[in-house]
Amino acid sequence: MKKVIKNGTIVTATDTYKADILIENGKISMIGQQIELDGAEEVDATGNYVFPGGIDPHTHLEMPFGGTVSRDDFETGTIAAAFGGTTTVIDFCLTNKGEPIANAIQTWHDKSKNKAVIDYGFHLMIGEINENVLNELPAVIEEEGITSFKVFMAYKNVLQADDETLFRTLVTAKELGALVMVHAENGDVIDYLTKKALAEGHTDPVYHALTRPPEVEGEATGRAAQLTGLAKSQLYVVHVSCADAVEKITEARNKGIDIWGETCPQYLVLDISDLEKPDFEGAKYVWSPPLREKQHQEALWSALKNGQLQTLGSDQCSFDFKGQKDLGKGDFTKIPNGGPMIEDRVSILFSEGVKKGRITLNQFVDIMSTRNAKLFGLFPQKGTIAVGSDADVVIFDPLAERVLSAETHHMAVDYNAFEGMEITGEAVTVISKGEFVIKNKQFVGELGSGKYLKRAKYGELKKEDE
Repeated sequence: MKKVIKNGTIVTATDTYKADILIENGKISMIGQQIELDGAEEVDATGNYVFPGGIDPHTHLEMPFGGTVSRDDFETGTIAAAFGGTTTVIDFCLTNKGEPIANAIQTWHDKSKNKAVIDYGFHLMIGEINENVLNELPAVIEEEGITSFKVFMAYKNVLQADDETLFRTLVTAKELGALVMVHAENGDVIDYLTKKALAEGHTDPVYHALTRPPEVEGEATGRAAQLTGLAKSQLYVVHVSCADAVEKITEARNKGIDIWGETCPQYLVLDISDLEKPDFEGAKYVWSPPLREKQHQEALWSALKNGQLQTLGSDQCSFDFKGQKDLGKGDFTKIPNGGPMIEDRVSILFSEGVKKGRITLNQFVDIMSTRNAKLFGLFPQKGTIAVGSDADVVIFDPLAERVLSAETHHMAVDYNAFEGMEITGEAVTVISKGEFVIKNKQFVGELGSGKYLKRAKYGELKKEDE
């Protein structure tokens, strides 16, 4: 059915203006003043902003980790994302050494089939580089439309790749048109510090952070940036948590290296003191990189403001406190890494960023949507409000005040990392490809309505407009 969104204030990464939007056949077909169309459903956005749907470039849905599996799958995870104003997620497809990449990709297709209520794509983990892998990668890009590869520099003996693997991935990505993503922490040093802490009897959750200090993230970020420059390739640093890493990204960008940085809402508003909560409650806040001392928050906000960090991902990877996080009682290394962030990503950025004057409204849209579309081969199909773009639209009440809580969130997990936090701003209605997913704060979507996205190569789309 045709829809007309009326009386709202449209906000893109570059413009803010009042206009109506006509939606036909899943696309935006017209933007103009006082659009009237017989038979079209009118959606009143009076007093609200109209944003392009959020794009979350960093999720781990139904992900195996440490003998358990993250709680939110492609059903609950995408429903929660939609409630939060996100209409596209890009999930990480994990591979196993010695096994065909195609098997891993098929596993992720099976996990997501007929479940997602919003559109989704995959990143591909690269854990090894050999002739078999190199032979498979062209098909991964051309046939699957997976144009981003992730390399872990941490999790020794589990996910960690060596520097040769990282460098060869960068060289290959340059040739094939893919964007390399890194989890930048020095896994060898972390392994040493972790063993030392356990040997000394330090087992509480806070030691997860103390054995992964900012220096190991800064060092790995700088190393990855240098290798990117040497390979004349392109790099995206995920979940930047500290000033040390921001400095290395800034330094590399100033040298002309093609490097981009993402942070996450948890690093903008939470800090290491959360890991010190009594009765093992600190385990709720165990993820990697860990939460930092509070002073790092302003470094991250400043980097978003000045463009040295460009995107916000959720790093959604939820585990129940009871039955999963508590596997690590008596040994912090056994606490599953990750937290529930997918639903609150957009609202926290708006409330703490726009409402508090740290970023502009247009920067907000760029950080939570447009830049991700450009970097990951989805623009202008996604990430903007323009004629011909997918009708992925969020009607957002900028004045709604609410308290974040596990009692009211829509994730499948038994706690909220931001429990009790008062925020301003809420997605009221969310439209994906012209169809309501959330209507007046109620879920009205259909399982399986979200479709898999094949993405363009890095560099084929206009990434920068500075």
